[in-house]
This record gives sequence, structure tokens and C-alpha cells, in this order.
Amino acid sequence: MRAADPPVRVRDLTKAYGALTALGGVSFDIEEGETFGLLGPNGAGKSTTIEILEGYRNRSGGSASVLGVDPQHGGTGWKAQLGIVLQSGGESANVSVVEQLTHFARYYPNPRNVGEVIEAVGLADKARTRIGKLSGGQRRRVDVALGIIGRPRLLFLDEPTTGFDPEARRQFWGLIDRLKGEGTTILLTTHYLDEAAALSDRVGVIVDGRLVDIGPVDEIGGDAAKVPLVRWREAGVVRSERTRAPAALAARLFAEAGGEVDGLEITRPSLEDIYLDLVGARDDGSGEAA
Repeated sequence: MRAADPPVRVRDLTKAYGALTALGGVSFDIEEGETFGLLGPNGAGKSTTIEILEGYRNRSGGSASVLGVDPQHGGTGWKAQLGIVLQSGGESANVSVVEQLTHFARYYPNPRNVGEVIEAVGLADKARTRIGKLSGGQRRRVDVALGIIGRPRLLFLDEPTTGFDPEARRQFWGLIDRLKGEGTTILLTTHYLDEAAALSDRVGVIVDGRLVDIGPVDEIGGDAAKVPLVRWREAGVVRSERTRAPAALAARLFAEAGGEVDGLEITRPSLEDIYLDLVGARDDGSGEAA
């Protein structure tokens, strides 16, 4: 890979299953040391994109380069540079956390210290516990530990904090910050928009297999998305309106109410607000289908 090449380069990526188009021409780069959040509703194509980049799934068209290699032809040396945290793990239930991590560390030329990784994911007091005895959230931490044990140049995190309690999620964010500080490039998918905002340098929003927006977190959605949002309650119903003159709207509401306006608040749209506008509030609640 030339020095100028980004770790991930995707051009017009497509994936079709017969008449079903899962990806319809997705293009983006991920720069060295960047955390890139790929966001979208269930079935939008996030997992398909990641699986193609990981080399687990072949594309139908377009091109992809991961660490300078076409992922459809990546060998053992290439795979050793990747860390992968899938939506569901494949740990061995009958071995302990330290045994599992020690076993996987042997697969890599320059692994992290097993004890340090266990400490980093918050499982120091469970190191000798069999994985089958752990809670769902604790097993998810094992998945993350397995993803980083090899000291990857590029880390794929597909819904990594599913099952984490709020404290564990915050601890995980600190771990990602440390990995970023070491120069690790990260591709993240998450349904937690606060997580995407906290961790990502840039985000891309994918809907129905197409990238509808991409950019730094504070620029996504364009200028129109930054228009202040006024919310209030009227006759028991929450109302909202975006306006570039929120003070004038608030004054009008006060005048119409003849006094205090119930639940009045003026906010700058959050990433969640902008995301919901971009995807049209589409969320069918189903599992990731593509």
C-alpha cells in the first residue's frame, strides 16, 4: 500500500441477491487513524458492507481496498492486521476468559498483553470464570477483547456495545479513545447515536443500500440540519418546529398562550435528530437483514 492510500477505499460497491439489491453503489474512504461510523436502519446494508470489507462476503460489483488488498483475496498476513467484533460472538463456553484470550493471542505476530486486554474491557474479576457462566454483556466484552488482542491496524466494530449497561458503555468509549490514540483505524456501526457522536470523526448514513450523506459529525445533514429546533406541548401534544428565528417563535407562543408555554425548549438538532431526518424515521424493528 502506498503511503498516500487510505486504509479503506470503497468505490461503487454493489451486492445483489438475485433481484434484491442490498448495496446499490456505495463509495467512501476511511483515513489512517480515523474512526468512521457507518449508520443506518435495520436492513440498510451496513453489515453487508462490513462483511465485504472483512473478506467474509464477495461483492457483486465495484471495488474495495482494505490495507492495500482486495478483501476477496486477502491472505493470512492480511487477516492478522484486522480486528473484528461481529454482532454475535463465537466464544467457547467451556474455557475461561484468560484461556480464550491466551489461545487467540498465539495467532498473531505481535499480540497485546492478555492481562492488560482483560483489564481494559473490564473483566479483571472474571478472568478465571468460564465464558459460559458470564452474563450477555460480559460475553460481549470478551468479543471486544478478542477483536483487539492482535493489535490490529484496522478494527471493525459491528454493534460492539449491545448488552452493555451505561457504565460499561462509557468504559468502552474510553478504550476506543485509547486505541485511537495508538493510531488504530476503526470502522464502527451502532444504533446508539450518542455513541456514534462521541466516538466517530466522520459518519456515513446508509439507507436502502445507498449512502445518503457522509461527513464530520458536526457537519452531517448540511446547513439546513443545524436550524434550531423548538419543542413545546400544546393540549397535551408535543409540537416541534425548526426555525432560524427561535426567539421570535418562542415570543409568539408566549403571546398566544397568554403566559408560560408548557414544555418549551430550544435546542440545536442532535445527531439523532439529523439521522432520523435523513432516514425518514425508517425503523421496522427487524434484525439486520443486509
